[in-house]
Order: sequence, then structure tokens, then C-alpha cells
Amino acid sequence: MSYQEKKTIVSILTGILILAAYCIYVFNKIQSGTAAPEDLKFWATTILIFIGIGVVASIVIQIVFHILLSIAIAVKEQVRNGKCNDKEIEKTLELEMVEDEMDKLIGLKAMRIGFAIAGIGFIAALVSLVLNFSPAVMLNIIFFSFSIGLMMEGVTQLYFYRRGVRNG
Repeated sequence: MSYQEKKTIVSILTGILILAAYCIYVFNKIQSGTAAPEDLKFWATTILIFIGIGVVASIVIQIVFHILLSIAIAVKEQVRNGKCNDKEIEKTLELEMVEDEMDKLIGLKAMRIGFAIAGIGFIAALVSLVLNFSPAVMLNIIFFSFSIGLMMEGVTQLYFYRRGVRNG
């Protein structure tokens, strides 16, 4: 499995964990009665907090991922050569992290899918207001569509890394 695939899987799992944590948090707040379903300040604050948590978690998890990847490469070098050379590990890491034209094309095609899902979600959120749903529903539709769009971007990248991609 390539570096890009591993990195994408880590990003997808991070997104799933953040979205699950948001759902659990909101469900518990609504069930306990500490938050009203129509309280826009609660929804806006919660969504902003979870966006912040998501950004920080993504950064921390990617750092941990790169540390673990470096350790795995060091272990492979130790097993293969019987010694662990820092320069060799650094060279292997740089080679794995190279992004070529195919990676860029895959990223662009996946980004198009992610933006399409986020855009459809935004339109659905506006339609929910036209249909007299609560503004809180609109906020949640937007949050979920952007989160799902980001995760589907990762899934699309994995798909193209496995299947291949044609320029066109």
C-alpha cells in the first residue's frame, strides 16, 4: 500500500471519528434536555467547536502517522540491513512521499467529488429552509454534507489509486 493510500485512510478514519463524536455529543445533549433542538446558538457553537477539534485532531493524527511511518521504515531497514541509518530512512521517506502527476490528477478528481457533495448538501440546506424546517436542521445539513464530502473525497482517492485514472 502506498504512502498516499495510507495517509488517505488515516484522514477518512479521522473524519469518521469526528463525525461520530459530534453525533454522540449532540444526541446526549438533546436527550438530557440541556440543549433545545431550536437553539441556534448551541448548534453554531457546537459545530464551530467540532470544526476546531477536527482541524486539531487531523494535524495531531497526521503527525503521529508520520512518526509511526518513520518507525516502520526504520524497523524494515533494521531487518533488511541489520543496521539503522538515519540518512537511509530519510531518503526512503522522501521517496515514498513524492507526489507525481498521477497523484495530483487523482487529488483533483477526488476534490471535484467532494465539492459536488458539499454543494448538493448546501442546496439541500437551502431547500430545507424553503420547506420550513428549522434553521438548526439547515446548519446540520451543511455540517454533515461538508464532512461527508471530505470523507468521500478520500474514498474516491482510494478508488482511483486502486483502479487507476485516465486523463480525461
